[in-house]
Amino acid sequence: MIIFPAIDIQGGKVVRLMQGKFDQVTEYAQDPASVALQWEAQGAQWLHVVDLDGARKGQVTNWDAIQAIRETVSIPIQVGGGIRTELDVERLMMAGVQRVILGTQAINNPELLQHMIRQWSEAVTVSVDASNGLVTKLGWTEETDIKAVDFARKLQDLGVKCLIFTDIARDGMLTGPNFGSLTEILDAVKIHVIASGGISHCDDIARLAQLKPKGLLGAIIGKALYEGAVDLKEALKIANG
Repeated sequence: MIIFPAIDIQGGKVVRLMQGKFDQVTEYAQDPASVALQWEAQGAQWLHVVDLDGARKGQVTNWDAIQAIRETVSIPIQVGGGIRTELDVERLMMAGVQRVILGTQAINNPELLQHMIRQWSEAVTVSVDASNGLVTKLGWTEETDIKAVDFARKLQDLGVKCLIFTDIARDGMLTGPNFGSLTEILDAVKIHVIASGGISHCDDIARLAQLKPKGLLGAIIGKALYEGAVDLKEALKIANG
């Protein structure tokens, strides 16, 4: 199971939000690239980078920070937040990003998503961000009437090979993942799933690792790493064990 340390960028700095609320933000570092290098040095195999300003504005904003991360580390990175156009995807790919994450655009324009998948295959994935079981968009600020499990099935039908599932209520709260909803998603699709939101200690990682046979590819960890609740080296050991 892959552990993805999260690097959320707002105003060029590394921050974490609570439940995706932009008015509840904690700053952890001023240099995202140095944080990326730190996680790589501790053994990270991938990085999960989110442009929070981009997610909120609907256009990729922190290009310089993303580029700096890509130039600093040698491990693959996946990037999300504000990616709306083919040009955005192409620019990120040319910058050396291994995987781009769509959100709002995948909901609003499934035809474009399908076109991107045909062009870039597994390098394009989708984040299923849910609140009370319903999909949200526009940087988690707008709730739809689409059930997360139904959306996951639709993404599979469109050709998506991997999706990221986030329970917004758990994100940044250190209360543990929503194993019930996660298992429901895993049971509904046959594609890879990455879990995000709520990891609070290494016991959560051990429990997540048990879901690998169901298709769980990995887990994104943010606040627990920055607050010291989870040691990355220990998390990697558990995930790989």
